[in-house]
Amino acid sequence: MLNIQILPVGELQANCYIITKDGSTTIIDPGAEFEKIITITDSLHITDILITHHHEDHIGALQQLEKRYQIEHNKIKNNEIQVIKTPGHTKDSTSFYFPKEKILFSGDFIFQKGIGRWDLETGSLEEMQESIKKILTYPDITIYPGHGSPTTLKQEEKYLRQFL
Repeated sequence: MLNIQILPVGELQANCYIITKDGSTTIIDPGAEFEKIITITDSLHITDILITHHHEDHIGALQQLEKRYQIEHNKIKNNEIQVIKTPGHTKDSTSFYFPKEKILFSGDFIFQKGIGRWDLETGSLEEMQESIKKILTYPDITIYPGHGSPTTLKQEEKYLRQFL
């Protein structure tokens, strides 16, 4: 079973996720507050640092963590994590799926009752629509967004379909 800690960081309160299973820990979107993050992670065995996209509110503490743990981001060692390209918010938007647990870390792709902006640099409504169509083929999954509270695909389906 995954142990998921949600650590809102930075001015925009981006969700930094600290996920531990079987003694290995993955950090997703270390957006800021390096010192706050390492108070939790320094006692853990960090195997992966993952970034959903390269906006500053999601990568602010990235370089410091890569240096501290000698890990390059998005070089996944945990073979239970599936990478799903979900462009739209940005060209490099990526979601991370844990199929056994049916859990998706969506970054700024999907939020509770909405989706990320596509009108920023490298964003695209057309790519967002294709990403939405792709994710709607998944089973009912729990979604951990880049900001705000977790939700489920079932709860968000009607909101997502409004953008198609």
